[in-house]
Amino acid sequence: MRIRPIKTEADYQAALREIERHFDAQPDTPEGDRLEVLVTLVAAYEEKHYAISLPDPIEAILYHMESRGLARRDLEPYIGSRARVSEVLNRKRPLTMEMIRNLHTGLGISSDILIQPYDTMSDAA
Repeated sequence: MRIRPIKTEADYQAALREIERHFDAQPDTPEGDRLEVLVTLVAAYEEKHYAISLPDPIEAILYHMESRGLARRDLEPYIGSRARVSEVLNRKRPLTMEMIRNLHTGLGISSDILIQPYDTMSDAA
């Protein structure tokens, strides 16, 4: 296979097969260089055609809580009172910039996810 831009789904599938054939190639060899170029081309094609959007901020917080065994009270240092945590998680109040900073710094939740706009109960009114 000649290395060329990936423009179609057929090109993409062919590149994946070629990657599979060279998967065990050693770095800094012609085969390793070919593999590296193919992986870069496939990644660019996938980013353009199969991009995965960031999760909803509240869903991300809930996932983070579940995956780490956190309770709502564990969010109080980052969001505020028990009532404030409830309002945020129930979409009755949007996250503030301070809450976003606290959640990012304290729990490591990506600020890219937290700053996205999302629906709240007040948006439906």
